[in-house]
Amino acid sequence: MSPGWLALHTFTTLFMCGLAWFVQVVHYPLMARVGERQWCEYERAHGTRTTWIVMPVMTLEALAALQLAWTVPGPATGSGLALVALLWLSTFLVQVPLHARLARGFDARLHGRLVATSWLRTGAWSARAALVVCFLGPEAG
Repeated sequence: MSPGWLALHTFTTLFMCGLAWFVQVVHYPLMARVGERQWCEYERAHGTRTTWIVMPVMTLEALAALQLAWTVPGPATGSGLALVALLWLSTFLVQVPLHARLARGFDARLHGRLVATSWLRTGAWSARAALVVCFLGPEAG
């Protein structure tokens, strides 16, 4: 694998891991404090702005994970690729639909589901980050 692909894979995974933790611990809990009057505008703006950041990085991460699994097949790269698939499925089958429903108005139950289900993504990106660091091996230090 070229150093460029490995660097891209490392950067995108670590970036998304950090972002997932920020969203999970800071951003999503604070959403409940936005207020009913401002909620719909806030949620729509959140969706647009988040997509500008997340979609390019998730796409690059997936491409880099595919390249890594193709050029360096093995349990670690296969597990990493499986986690990418899990992340995409969770994002687009669970969290995006929850955000779409929340865009119509704040619902504490839906917000709670968003926070609870997003722990899966936070854990998956944390596992990917651990795999990336282990994959780098002695070169990481």
